Amino acid sequence: MQMEDHENSDGRKVWLTEEEVDEFLAEAETTEQKIAFGLGARCGLRAHEITAVTPRDLTETPAGQFVRVERGKGGKYRETPVPDGLATKMETMAELREEDDATPLVDVSTRTVERWVDRAASELEEQHDDTGWSYLTPHDLRRTWGTLLCEREVEPGLVMEFGGWEDWDTFREAYSASTARRRKPGRGIRCRGYDGRTSRQVRASRECSSNRSRGWATLLRFRVLVS
Repeated sequence: MQMEDHENSDGRKVWLTEEEVDEFLAEAETTEQKIAFGLGARCGLRAHEITAVTPRDLTETPAGQFVRVERGKGGKYRETPVPDGLATKMETMAELREEDDATPLVDVSTRTVERWVDRAASELEEQHDDTGWSYLTPHDLRRTWGTLLCEREVEPGLVMEFGGWEDWDTFREAYSASTARRRKPGRGIRCRGYDGRTSRQVRASRECSSNRSRGWATLLRFRVLVS
């Protein structure tokens, strides 16, 4: 686990390791919580996006399952890959419940999602005697997702596309910089090919990335996004 203080507010930013993500996901008590935690930690959705996903938003493509985020930050639309195991949970819940397909799978408030994360983090804080877990929020799951993709040298343009990030400088500071700090000695992990680029160069590269995103999504599904 890595942490640093927020610049303009109390609390700390948290980045989990792969092992810690697995531990966190295992703390989900219900199928609804498993879906909520998975959409945050494995798909990079924000809390308000998690509570808006319906069965209709799960779509099959030649590259596998994607989830449609109809109203992301600023009302913007995007699609992001979904691991097979999470997609199966979503499909099974949709089939077994009484609500129609227009009803969100995680039909709760964002505050309830925050309480679920707090409860799971408190359990892990007690298990590991590590107060770092007390700072964990739903947004840290998204932060971790983006950073872990960068650690695997997934093209940053794709990470930004799947996560709905528009500003390269913000993304680089929050995710690429964290990746550099987290790297193991001798490994030299970085967000490949983006150091020193201008915002215009990044936008152009993102346009190229978008054209081949379906092919890259296959790589993400099998090498990065685990069920």
